[in-house]
Amino acid sequence: MPQLSISTSFDAGAIEVVSLDDPNDIQLNIRPDNAAAFAQWFHFRLQGAAGLPLTLRFLNAGQCAFPKGWIGYRVLASHDRQHWVRVDTSFDGQVLTARLAPDTHSVYFAYFEPYSYERHLDLIGSAGQSDPVQVQHLGATLDGRDMTLLRITDAASAVAAADKRKVWLIARQHSGETMAEWFVEGFLERLLDGDDPVARVLLARCIFYVVPNMNPDGAVRGNLRTNAAGANLNREWQAPSLDRSPEVWLVRQAMQQTGVDLCLDAHGDESLPYNFVAGTEGNPGYTPRVAALEATFKAAWLAASPDFQTAQGYGRAAPGSANLTLATNWVGQTFDCLAFTIEMPFKDNADLPDELTGWSGERSKKLGASVLQPVLAVVDSLRPAASPAG
Repeated sequence: MPQLSISTSFDAGAIEVVSLDDPNDIQLNIRPDNAAAFAQWFHFRLQGAAGLPLTLRFLNAGQCAFPKGWIGYRVLASHDRQHWVRVDTSFDGQVLTARLAPDTHSVYFAYFEPYSYERHLDLIGSAGQSDPVQVQHLGATLDGRDMTLLRITDAASAVAAADKRKVWLIARQHSGETMAEWFVEGFLERLLDGDDPVARVLLARCIFYVVPNMNPDGAVRGNLRTNAAGANLNREWQAPSLDRSPEVWLVRQAMQQTGVDLCLDAHGDESLPYNFVAGTEGNPGYTPRVAALEATFKAAWLAASPDFQTAQGYGRAAPGSANLTLATNWVGQTFDCLAFTIEMPFKDNADLPDELTGWSGERSKKLGASVLQPVLAVVDSLRPAASPAG
């Protein structure tokens, strides 16, 4: 029998091997982020197991950041890193157990379908070939990686730049939430499709500012939620710093220079098997105008995609209770604008389940493309009406 081996020395690789002695009892621990205690992400390669019935046990699943996330969850596996399928998985409250018999001697496992740094660079390079796109360098992360902003608009449209709505989409503040960058890929593919009428109208009326990956260091390091310094970027928006959270500092500075009329912050949720949004109703500056925009946006998304729903989510925050260190709350409060956190599942969409793949990168792309419809529904109402002169 070939000797079993496990490796993680690649982009986003992360696992700790406890025992590889028995293929029917491979014992593993999920590794925490490099400078923080968050543990949930894993991504590794197992070799030498073709045809063998395997049992993988993640011994510390019950002590991970979101233990409820394992309930109803199924591990992803791939032989070619292109096609990922769900495998038989169970959770007893402490140990997460996955079982399969791989067809080849090399099989990859992951918490969710990975989105590699190379694919991130390819996404930026591909988008940059399109006429409406300007690729802008904001600065560098702590590990020296580029923070890249895509500025996207139809420069030839009759609408003056000052009158165009400023629409921001940021993604993957939590690096292990890879569905967020898949979402951005689908969004960009549709926005840059010259034959799509919705995209054409939006490019004429808006300037889009897109940050496909807010946390490239955490992504490459195989972190779940934090950057190289151990900062949870979605708790840094009130007071970011260049030595702890340069990613937020740089993007926030760009927002202050451009203004914001709409901000979408794409994430993944470990526990809830639904796609949903969280708004800014807890902000001290929340107004009936913003509430009406939220309702219009959600109604339009419901009509555009059956994968989106509003029945399940985090529940409404009490007035004045918002945590303004979160991006959505800080942006909504600072710019008096419509702002949403978009959440997608690590598990599946319980309303439209897929037994083979669960929620996936491809399904995230489709949802990202569909969000153009609700943006169109609100674009002409995003700014408050000007006060009459007098």
